[in-house]
Amino acid sequence: MIPRSLLVVDDESAMRRNIRDLLASPELEVLEAEDGEQALVVLNSERVDVVLLDIRIPGLDGIQVLAKIKERWANMPVILFTAYGTSERVIEAMKMGAYDYLEKPFEAEEMLLVIKRALAYAGLLQEVHKLRHRVETESAVSQEPSPIIGRAPCMQKIFKQIGTISLSQAPVLIEGESGTGKELVADAIQRHSLRSDMSYVKVNCGALSESLLESEIFGHERGAFTGATHQRLGHFETADGGTILLDEIPSTSAHLQVRLLRVLQQGTFFRVGGQKKRKVDVRLISLSNQRLEDEVETGRFRADLFYRINVIRINLPPLRDRREDIPLLVRHFVEKYAPGKEYVIPDETIARLQANSWPGNVRELENIVQRNLALNRSNVLNIESVPAETREEDMSLFYRKELEKGRSLKEILGDLESRIIEDTLLQQGGNRSRTAEMLRIHRRYLYSKMKQYQIR
Repeated sequence: MIPRSLLVVDDESAMRRNIRDLLASPELEVLEAEDGEQALVVLNSERVDVVLLDIRIPGLDGIQVLAKIKERWANMPVILFTAYGTSERVIEAMKMGAYDYLEKPFEAEEMLLVIKRALAYAGLLQEVHKLRHRVETESAVSQEPSPIIGRAPCMQKIFKQIGTISLSQAPVLIEGESGTGKELVADAIQRHSLRSDMSYVKVNCGALSESLLESEIFGHERGAFTGATHQRLGHFETADGGTILLDEIPSTSAHLQVRLLRVLQQGTFFRVGGQKKRKVDVRLISLSNQRLEDEVETGRFRADLFYRINVIRINLPPLRDRREDIPLLVRHFVEKYAPGKEYVIPDETIARLQANSWPGNVRELENIVQRNLALNRSNVLNIESVPAETREEDMSLFYRKELEKGRSLKEILGDLESRIIEDTLLQQGGNRSRTAEMLRIHRRYLYSKMKQYQIR
């Protein structure tokens, strides 16, 4: 593993020496500079992951050095030292993109925590840089963990959030529309966390019935129910010491929510049919494609459980709010599904993709690219069949014609509902779980509608 590097910029040699002695280790190389000019020389000649920068240094001051760093290395995490934490200069520095600041005198533990967060953030940015380099040089996709792709400012903010929270032990709630990459963010948090070497268990709460899900999560004793011929460890026991991911957490039943609340409050639970209290230490990451506040208001989700899982929250932006990432995503998917093949991606194709609203977000874009690659017979990726948005005038004309035929509102809405369900099923390759997720309905409701409209 390549050691990380940190540059300390301070005109006080004693301060630099103290920081070096505190931080130096085989995993972290500490470089030094006594003023701004020397700092820029080091940055141009050495690989640096994070900069610790005093605002008050001779020559170029900290603000000027920060400006030059951001000019040349826009994503470099810079942590400022200041004896005046509430000054206008600190506010100016944060607006310029400083990662964080520390007030002198500062506690060693506080500094270590901020530096660890910044290093984790730098690691995420390096993952994106490696991906970008692989895509641009059209090299083969490796078996590394799937990275989160994004140049957009809203995604850079997500990267910083991940770097900040990875070293925490608190529960994390990740919300976002279907297909935005919630699981990728969860994976990144776990990969950079203090529990990265421990168990990481994923559970899709919407894919199992209530009784089966309870048994899967908490385990069961032999004879607990019909068919329980052997004792079984649940996911919480399997993940003890590590991390558990609960996808589609709003779909859990009221009974299961009570049991989850107990684990989070007390760190204990009982297996199904068991009498012995079992203790676990697990970090919980929850995923939801719905606003849980809305589920709480309607009574479908317990407020006390919501407060427990909503300690740290990440809201993923939809693809339509980060259209500048579409070219990078398209190149990545081309490399993923056609490794080693040279494809030209015309500007017209990118423009057409960027003009779409993408209700299915990144997952929908991936499906479109994959389908067109499978059908393509040339080395030019001409994507013509992008799902078109329904224009207001087209919809108005449609329902006027239907009303003129003597059809009722209920019949018209039924036709629309049937077409939407059938189109989404086709788009998702017949996968009913993903279809229900995209339509934001429960799977049982989807099954009943498929039966009602005789959709196979």
